Amino acid sequence: MTTSFSRRRLLVGGSAIGAAGLVGGCDLLEGGPSRGGVYGLSDTLTFATQRFLLRNQPLARQFGPDAISDVFPTINTTNPDSSDYQRSKAQGFADWRLRVSGLVERPSSVSLVDLRAMPARTQITLHSCEQGWSAIGGWTGVQLSHLLASVGLKREARFIVVRSVDGWWDSYDLFDALHPQTILAYGMNGRDLPVAHGAPVRLRVERQLGYKSLKYLTSIEAVAAVDGLGAGRGSMLSELGFSWYAGI
Repeated sequence: MTTSFSRRRLLVGGSAIGAAGLVGGCDLLEGGPSRGGVYGLSDTLTFATQRFLLRNQPLARQFGPDAISDVFPTINTTNPDSSDYQRSKAQGFADWRLRVSGLVERPSSVSLVDLRAMPARTQITLHSCEQGWSAIGGWTGVQLSHLLASVGLKREARFIVVRSVDGWWDSYDLFDALHPQTILAYGMNGRDLPVAHGAPVRLRVERQLGYKSLKYLTSIEAVAAVDGLGAGRGSMLSELGFSWYAGI
């Protein structure tokens, strides 16, 4: 028999991590995708424990320029097979737009020039890949929180859904989406973001495994829940068996 474990049930009934309720209220630990059975329990334990440990929103470790890796591997899509993308690339992404929609006051279509005009953040961080390798890179971009504030994130929004030109999509709760190191990066190691690393703009979510940092962004949508998207697991990779929450 398969037993389904919800985050609420675990936090109410599990004394081992009952303290996770101190993170900031039950809202922080409810509503995210969860699998049933043993894997679902593992997901919930990981999520709740990390939320407790990170309740004060610490930064992921940052490094100096000398630590930047000589080689930063590129995996999965490295040059999207999309005629629209290839046409935009040929124009230096002058026609590229990032759609921002959903539970926001002012739905927008943001250009690369628009993003570059916003306050920039540069961070040198460790990228940990689920395939077992890691590398350090320098990323420059605008905080996702700044973009969402500029369009007026509505109070009922709970998740941010991000989609890319090659069909990948993922979602993030506000705890991670609004973290200061969650940025829309348009630069890498002091230069424009290379195509192989997601040009013109990729997401950087520094406190989760690399597969959460989507490349080739096309849209951002604020939603109240993610159980109605796809198979209800919160991301394309979750539907393939990966965890929705990949905290490190």
